[in-house]
Amino acid sequence: MTQPRQLGYSDELLADGTVHRRYEDGRSEWRHRGAAGLVHWNDSTGRAGTDEPLGRDLVKRTRDDGFTEYGRDIGYGRTVWARGELVTVNRTAFRGRLGVVLGALGVAGAAAVAVSQFPPLELGPDEEEALRQEAARARAANANSSSGGDGSGSSGDGGGDSGTDYADDHDWDGSGDDGWDGDFG
Repeated sequence: MTQPRQLGYSDELLADGTVHRRYEDGRSEWRHRGAAGLVHWNDSTGRAGTDEPLGRDLVKRTRDDGFTEYGRDIGYGRTVWARGELVTVNRTAFRGRLGVVLGALGVAGAAAVAVSQFPPLELGPDEEEALRQEAARARAANANSSSGGDGSGSSGDGGGDSGTDYADDHDWDGSGDDGWDGDFG
């Protein structure tokens, strides 16, 4: 187990449907949803790029300068990056009593991260494509299960950042289950 550096953030849904993410280190990021689950972002340091869901719990972050890294959703609003050196923590995810309880237990805090939770350092094109297809199938299944019916469809609470699974295709305009939250650590 390793004790990673923790970086918290909170998200705010803006009137134009984009999200303003504020990190505890003072940086800001503006995010908007694109096609196939891609999230496009730019930040206060001048960087820009995309976050792409891969499979059930991976995210591929690609900056405009070509740098790529992977993160893994480890639940309770936490995403581990690189070799477990950084865990981003969604402070928006748990409000009220649940947040107090989870915080007291250390679940949403700086809990140790097991090596098995580290994301891959790199993936080959075939591996990425297989994971993209898995994510697309999960989005399609979620869309089918949540349209109509008796209301027993997926709530989108897969334990990811803000309690959403990366496979969920939330709309930030409020037409999804709980909207914008939880898009890629």
